[in-house]
Formats: sequence, structure tokens, C-alpha cells
Amino acid sequence: MAEILITIPEGLSERLDKALALAAPEQAALSRSRLARLIAEGAVRGPSGRVTDGKARAETGDYLVEIGAPEPLDAQPEPIPLSIAYEDGDLIVVDKPAGMVVHPAPGAPNGTLVNALLAHCAGSLSGIGGAARPGIVHRIDKETSGLLVVAKTDRAHQGLARQFADHTARRRYLAVAHGMIDPADARLRGLPGVGFEPGGVLRIATLIGRHPGDRQRQAVSFQNGRHAVTRARVIETFGTPPAAMLVECRLETGRTHQIRVHMAHAGLGLVGDPVYGGNRRASVRALGADAAAAVAAFPRQALHAAELGFDHPVSGQALTFASPLPPDMAGLLATLRRAPG
Repeated sequence: MAEILITIPEGLSERLDKALALAAPEQAALSRSRLARLIAEGAVRGPSGRVTDGKARAETGDYLVEIGAPEPLDAQPEPIPLSIAYEDGDLIVVDKPAGMVVHPAPGAPNGTLVNALLAHCAGSLSGIGGAARPGIVHRIDKETSGLLVVAKTDRAHQGLARQFADHTARRRYLAVAHGMIDPADARLRGLPGVGFEPGGVLRIATLIGRHPGDRQRQAVSFQNGRHAVTRARVIETFGTPPAAMLVECRLETGRTHQIRVHMAHAGLGLVGDPVYGGNRRASVRALGADAAAAVAAFPRQALHAAELGFDHPVSGQALTFASPLPPDMAGLLATLRRAPG
């Protein structure tokens, strides 16, 4: 059991959970939500005794916060091999393979990245929100490969989460998509939420929310949902006329399925995407039989989190990591490069 002393200064007239979060020492890494839980559990004593209502007005004076040992997570450690791009006492950067779920869920209770991290980080997790668990700051879809950062301490989790919320974390994806981004394309220019920036960069800015008819999907909206901005730039085209392309996508925001939803909205669905890619078939005439067959047979959305950058949440050092294309996407591109053109 550890105890942390927090002094509420005069003039800080806030509800208790908020006041404690504002006055807590930075090294304590106590979020408002965690303090609210500790208050409700009776683990906070103030000038007038033990308190249990986080919404009550804070008193000036000293509060003693009792923090127990981190509780174990329900998920079980599993010795699953991981590709580690970077690791220190605060965080770990993982190069996730396609096919791995990030977090346990009813349909995937084990074999996830969290299960693997619990085994890999055994004994080095100081507790995220009161539980001995890795702090998942952001996620990538099961069938998307590439980089993501995971916190090992509460302090790192809060610092990383703040960067992702403020859109200062840097994320670069590579995707293989149908069609072609052409600034002269009147169809693209006429789509709501779609525009072009210097250098032929396609900018898609919409709201993204739950699909009204399928809760497993997301959908573009202009009335309900969360603000989402994606920028896409063509790196390479394939076929005559161009029927497929390698695209660099940069995220300003990080909504569920954002790249897949936005590219589909622009009529540029990702190769292999069974949910948002539609029924679009690769043109044999444009790509040739071999390349068209490779596109049709690609077994997942052709999307890879190729670059991740952020400031270290403790040292402040700027960090950037890169991941090469996995063999399946590299093989697809090799076949597409042999297409007529």
C-alpha cells in the first residue's frame, strides 16, 4: 500500500476529483478518472475525514490518497512472439503482424497483443488505472499490420494519450487502393468533405460514426459522429490506365477504421478490404491477368502502419519508428509492378 499526499491550495474551488487531479504531483500519474474511483472506494482522506463523493466541493488542505498494489487483469499472459521496435521502462513499441487482435474481446478472448504483452512485460507493469496491464493508447485493426505504442506505466499512458488526443503524434500508413487520385478528377472534387491541397494531396474531412444499419461498421456522416481528417498522397500507380495505386495516408485524427472509411467514401477502397472495399474488381485490361488475380486474391485490407512518431512522455525526446512492408504487401506490389504501364 502506497500513500500520496495532495495539498489543495486556497482558491481551487473545484469538485474534488478534478481538484485532486489538478493538484497531484506529476510523478504520481493520477488521472481524474482514477482518482474518482479511489474516492468512491473510500481510499481518500481529507481535512474532514474520509471522503466518498468525487463530485463534492474540495476543501483547502491535505488529502491522503491510498493506492493499493495493481490488481491483476482478467486476461492471461501468453508466450506469443513479438516484434519489438523499441522498449524502455515506460513504454514499448510493437510491430504488430496482420491477423493479431490488439485487445481481448468476446470474439477473441486470447491470442491478442495484450495477452502477449502480459507475458513479455511480466513484473514490469506498474499499473494502468489501478490494474497491472499494458496501457493501450491507440489501436490498429486486426488485419492491419504495423506499429503501435503501448504504455507500461500510468505516467507514460497519460502522456501518450494526451499526444494522441491533441493530434501531435505522427502516423504514416501505406495502403494499396483501387483507382487513382487525380486533382483534375471532377468526381473527386464534387464529393462532400473531399478537397485537394498543394502537391496533389487528397484531404478528406468528415464526421465518422456508427453505420446506421450495421453496428460493426463505421460510416461517413455530416451530422453525427466524430471529426476525422485523412490526407492521402499517391506514391506509385499501376496499370494502363491506372487502376491501382500505392498510397501514403497520414492521420490528423484517429477514428475507428478511419482510413478504410475515408478511402471508400472517395471511391478508392483498399485492396482486400471485405467490409469497406465494396465489390470492385481489378481490371484485367488495365493490369493484366496476373496482377488482377493478385489483387482479387489478397486476403486482407492492404494497409500497413509504416511510421509512428511521438515525444517520449517522460524524457520528452522526439522518437520516430519505421516498419518495412510485410511480405504479403511487398509481394502484391512486386506483382503490380509487372503490370502493363
